[in-house]
Amino acid sequence: MLLHLSTWPEVETYLQHSQGIILPIGSTEQHGPTGLIGTDAICAEAISRGVGQATQAMVAPTINVGMALHHTAFPGTISLRPSTLILVVRDYITCLAKAGFTKFYFINGHGGNIATLKAAFSEIYAHLEDLQIPNASKVQCQVANWFMCGSVYKLAQELYSDQEGSHATPSEVAVTQYFYPEAIKKAYLCPEVVSGHKIYGAVDFRLRYHDGRMGSNPALATPEHGKQFYDLAVEELSKRYLEFVKEEESK
Repeated sequence: MLLHLSTWPEVETYLQHSQGIILPIGSTEQHGPTGLIGTDAICAEAISRGVGQATQAMVAPTINVGMALHHTAFPGTISLRPSTLILVVRDYITCLAKAGFTKFYFINGHGGNIATLKAAFSEIYAHLEDLQIPNASKVQCQVANWFMCGSVYKLAQELYSDQEGSHATPSEVAVTQYFYPEAIKKAYLCPEVVSGHKIYGAVDFRLRYHDGRMGSNPALATPEHGKQFYDLAVEELSKRYLEFVKEEESK
């Protein structure tokens, strides 16, 4: 059930039997010479919708822009500062909590969002209590990174080994190829891809990772691999979501 394709009476009816909602969050950032700039948001949205269908959960509109400041030296990247993203997430949750939602399950497609999301959750709990919103004490937020699912990681190692890398990976590129085969990109990829450097500012990042990849070989990706990753992520995260929304019920 997609929030943006629902009416308010339908949301009100949904809340009578579930207070859980899935929030896809990704990023709009460079993904090397062949990866789509919307990769992280595309993956998060597709997998979230799959989990929503499998669990009959409400799925919120995707937060397409995340914290990707270190990628902004590459054209096309759009980023929020951590402080801005915290406020965006806080405002999302505040509105939904006022409506009656209490279990917020973020399916994340971008590693750069993780620290900011966790900080946002602490801000949110304090903010809702300060506003004295009914059921504020019941609000719980959790982040699930689809690319860190055990089944996804295992398949990536089997298919790509050390060529999976950590950014512009063949696994995430494969998922975008599965959903957008018409947008598959081909380009020359230097075989000597860089890895191992720490992440600092945007200029430093581009100097060290000149084509945007971090130890990855996205040329190995195929749409068929993408379907495998999608199916595994949906299965694993559906189980986790159901466990999350049932936690309060079992107490």
